[in-house]
Order: sequence, then C-alpha cells, then structure tokens
Amino acid sequence: MTESKVISPSRPSDLGEIQLDVNNVEVVYHDIIQVLRGVSLEIPRGKIIALLGTNGAGKTTTLRAISGLLKPENGFVKAGSISFEGKSIQNASGQKIVKSGIVQVPEGRRVFKHLRIEENLRVGSITRTDKKQIAKDLLHIYEIFPKLYDLRRKQAGYTSGGEQQMIAIGRALMAAPKLLLLDEPSLGLAPLLVKDIFERIKTVNQEGTTVLVVEQNASIALGIADYGYIMEQGKVVLEGTAEQLKNNPDVKEFYMGVSEGKRKSFKEIKSYKRRKRWM
Repeated sequence: MTESKVISPSRPSDLGEIQLDVNNVEVVYHDIIQVLRGVSLEIPRGKIIALLGTNGAGKTTTLRAISGLLKPENGFVKAGSISFEGKSIQNASGQKIVKSGIVQVPEGRRVFKHLRIEENLRVGSITRTDKKQIAKDLLHIYEIFPKLYDLRRKQAGYTSGGEQQMIAIGRALMAAPKLLLLDEPSLGLAPLLVKDIFERIKTVNQEGTTVLVVEQNASIALGIADYGYIMEQGKVVLEGTAEQLKNNPDVKEFYMGVSEGKRKSFKEIKSYKRRKRWM
C-alpha cells in the first residue's frame, strides 16, 4: 500500500476559498505621493493572515485601501483591483465596505473617550437594524472580554490602553464583520496584555471571523497566524505560511531579532542591509 504524502500549503488558496483578493494595487496620496507599488494579497476565508513590516512599509495604507479609509487622507487606489467575496470594492466608501462585512480597528484604538464603554460598543452596531441579534452580540462581546462587562458603565477615557484595545475590537465586532482588519493591536501595550489580546483575537477567528492583522511584532503575530506577508517600501517582498516565515533566517534576523541563536536589538545595529534573496 502506497503511503500518501502530506503536502504543505504553498499559496493562500491552498488554505481555502479566497475571500479577499488584493491584486497589484497602487495607492497615491495627494495625487503625487505613491505609497503602494503593486501590492497583491490573498486572504482565505476563516483564516488569520499577518501583514508584517517596519514603519513606513505601507501596511496601514494597505488596510485603508481595503476598508475605504483612503479618501479622508486624500488617497486613492490608482491601479489594480480589490474584490471581496467576488465583488469589486476598490475606492468604495467606508460605509459601503462596512456593510459588505469588512471592519477595521484603527491603530491607536481611537475610542470615544467621553462615552461609556457600553455606549462605545453599541456605536459599532450603527449600520445594523436587528435589535435582538445586536443585544445577543453585545452579551457575547462581554463573554470574549469579561473585564468590559465589569467596567461597562465607566467612561472609556478613564480606562487603560489594554482596556481601550478591548473596546476597539469589541466595537468592531458589534458590526458583525466577516473580515476583521487589525492595525497594530499590540502598540503601546505591556507584553502580558499583548499576549491576552492576541488570545482573544484567536478566539474571534475560531468563531468564524477572518482576520487580517498588521503588526511590527512578528513573533506574536506569526504565533497565531496561518499565513503571512512581509512588506518593504510599498511592496510585498516575502510571503509564506506562518511556520515558513518563522523559520526563515532573514525574518528571524530582521523582524524577530534573532541571529545565530542569539537575540539582539535593532538599536545595536548601526547599519545593515537586508539580504535580497526574497526579491
């Protein structure tokens, strides 16, 4: 009897149906500044995808192109295409994209500080009309983030950074997203809080929501992701399964701070050039 071989996934499509397709997208700000230079991503339904890179690589712009938030920043998709569940969404309004099932949690959380926590959460359901389901979803948010239930009558502006990140994610979930976009959820949080937030993200995904997470912390993001992309200077320079990226020597050195078994800080590196084997 012939033993069958286990084939490792080499493309996102090997992981399942492609829910979001970003194809060769170019983004320009103020009609002159080109930030994205032919970015292509495939996001399989029901998976966690990590989008990694340093500051200025174009990660946040990529999320804004998907979520319809380029216009307030005087940006637009100049070339390429973005489709969600087979329908074109490039340059559509943010409201239309939210209604289609894509919701973004912005960098820096941006909670409504003068509102109570529960009021913040309810804001996320503003595009919905199913009141009974909204009430059920609110209770479920409290199951995912029990601390928010205890603090639900507290003004959001008087909560910690970790609690505000929970509010921001919970508010996004109240829109009942099919695809959740997270922009630097670990930013400004202590390591233990980061670990807790990412465990909650994993729970949300296991309940059926696709997740695209932008992160500088490659270790924590690849720890929960199924697949990942690395961006530099407005382009995707490397992609692969989470395991493939974690084991890649360049990723270890330049994004995880590990070289020859020793951890080092980028502050200790006066100058270096990334090896362009992935190019």
